[in-house]
Amino acid sequence: MSKEHEPGSGPEAALSTDQAIRAMLLVMPRVAARLKRTRIPERLRSFNLAPRHLSLLSYLLFDGPMPVNELAARLEVAPTTVSLMVGDLSRQGVLERRTDPADRRRTIVTITEDVETRSAIEAWLAHGANAWRRAFEQLTPDQRAMFVRTIETYEREVSGSAD
Repeated sequence: MSKEHEPGSGPEAALSTDQAIRAMLLVMPRVAARLKRTRIPERLRSFNLAPRHLSLLSYLLFDGPMPVNELAARLEVAPTTVSLMVGDLSRQGVLERRTDPADRRRTIVTITEDVETRSAIEAWLAHGANAWRRAFEQLTPDQRAMFVRTIETYEREVSGSAD
């Protein structure tokens, strides 16, 4: 079957639930395989970074410095897990920790000011961000929101933690 005859291949093609499920079951393994093959920039290769590091670095790059507890909440992991990740990446010079001047009990985490490391992190995230930009530009704001909510629901369902 040629691509132009596959359900959902046209810009205005409507899909039944079963057609959409089929399409997603076929595309998701390819997406996962491509993500696994995403090359980590040379500057970051020795740091043994995993997907969870990508999420942590994304939050810090896009949203700026934040406390460990906020990172833990966003990553949906325990603060001790984030503390271990941050400690490891701090020793490697990727992240910096500092005490919050407003509350000395809180630790604020930020990406290092080292230009080479920061540029490598930005380059690592840029490919995915650019691909999402091209995919989302063709959608309306409501369609984008629906897509994001759908993926979040799928992730919850697959993990078995649906509300």
